[in-house]
Amino acid sequence: MKFILLLASIIYLSLFNFYCLAKEVKSDESILKVGLIVPLSGRHQEIGKSVLNSIRLALSKINNDRIEIFPKDNYSNPEKTLHAARQLESEGVRIVIGPVFHQNLINLGKVQNLTFLSLSNKTKIIPKNVITIGINANSQINAIVDFIKKENLNKTIVLVPKSNFEDELKNALVKSKYEFMNIYSYDVKPDKLTSQIKQITDYDERKKKLEKIIEFAEKRMEILEKEEELKNLKKKYTLGEIDLNSIVLIKKEIKNLKKKYTLLETQINKEELENLKKKHAISLDNQINEKELKNLKKKYTLGKVDFDSVIIANFGENLKSVTSSFSFSDVTIQDVKFITLNQWFDETLLKESSTNQIYFPSINLANYSKFRETYFKNYNKYPQQISILSYDILGLIYYIDKVQGSDLKKNIFNKKSYVGEIGEFSFEDKIIAHKLDIYQVLDNQFLKINQ
Repeated sequence: MKFILLLASIIYLSLFNFYCLAKEVKSDESILKVGLIVPLSGRHQEIGKSVLNSIRLALSKINNDRIEIFPKDNYSNPEKTLHAARQLESEGVRIVIGPVFHQNLINLGKVQNLTFLSLSNKTKIIPKNVITIGINANSQINAIVDFIKKENLNKTIVLVPKSNFEDELKNALVKSKYEFMNIYSYDVKPDKLTSQIKQITDYDERKKKLEKIIEFAEKRMEILEKEEELKNLKKKYTLGEIDLNSIVLIKKEIKNLKKKYTLLETQINKEELENLKKKHAISLDNQINEKELKNLKKKYTLGKVDFDSVIIANFGENLKSVTSSFSFSDVTIQDVKFITLNQWFDETLLKESSTNQIYFPSINLANYSKFRETYFKNYNKYPQQISILSYDILGLIYYIDKVQGSDLKKNIFNKKSYVGEIGEFSFEDKIIAHKLDIYQVLDNQFLKINQ
């Protein structure tokens, strides 16, 4: 009897343990496991921590306890990134947000069971199991091309800095299939930059044109003064106050001046002279008075540049150096439209005179501002710029898992486009194509341009 009771107890406990184990496995399978690989220590830790905090905000908004985040520190190192990926694989994770930087993608092809949504905006040399979700050059150039077409700009030049991003940008320019007037690679070193911008804007030639116009005007004024002097001398000669030699002498002076004047006239573009007169309200009877001449001398150059718009592919202080160089070369917003890449609404642009009225593509400003304020309210500081991408992408992962099924790698390409906090975007061949808005720095604010 005791043996029977003991046997029954063993069977009961075994069945109970099996039931509990089955329930645990089922519970584990129902959890949406999302890995996160970011730098949580080292010199890039502020970016990593900001991304992690943003994901926590997204979790709070989703408010579903079946999502679990598995954060790993990769120290922004390729080998440690691979180690972190393998750890996540062993923990049953299949989808990973991160890494942040392109150089850390190099080994991820070795972990084929995982799909990585990298925050990088670079699109070249990407492993098959990586999708880059950053605001890439293709998205930015496409938005700019749409803008310049709608603005009827057809003489656009592009300035690309010599940097590790140069090939990426030039590839995006080629892929846009737009015929730019010229594409220049420039050196960011200040002394070389100024020289290059002068050459691009034909500064020396335009300066010579102005000098000739000024000389032309001065000679004209001098002739008029001498002719007036000759009239007075003739009156004095009639009255017997001077001899004939004085008149002969000034006539020779006038004759020589007219020769120089005629020579200068052949060297001056008549159309440019007429345009100059109209633009600066100069008398159209070929007489330029002293006030008009003084205004001319305040200018640096004369004549238009041969382009109507310029795309400056740079950021921050380097961007300001280029716009300042254009100002020094006497090319301003009155002459051409200045366009640049996504500036993440850098508020220092609002305080820089040379960047006033510049255009740039970017994500939805209203949503970005709202996200920043929510982040500040929760963490008492503002987020790193790319953090909003991780906030959006966790929501996307949850949506796809809930609506389309757990195979994200397959289902993410099923829908033509998605709309998130950053705006509208779609997936095309392992990269995100963002539909960006165009903004202008104007009157100390970022103004959205309706297209």
